[in-house]
Amino acid sequence: MAKIKSLPRPRSEPLADGQVWNMVEARMQVTQVGKLLVHYKLGKHNAVRVPNSISSISTIQKYLKKNKAVLSPQLAPVSGRR
Repeated sequence: MAKIKSLPRPRSEPLADGQVWNMVEARMQVTQVGKLLVHYKLGKHNAVRVPNSISSISTIQKYLKKNKAVLSPQLAPVSGRR
């Protein structure tokens, strides 16, 4: 029986401030990343108010991997001054 090699999985992005991760039924916005903890907002896509939460980096990475989260592309900040 011949062994079949599986395709390499894309590496997940390291957590950084301002990232938005989209999942099937939720959206996570990373507000601040520290040495051990992550401050984030986790809520549904059309939620008006979303509470701030804190958890360890490893826990967040496991959660994102389990829920097959996709990092949304970052938009360039718009300058408001004229």
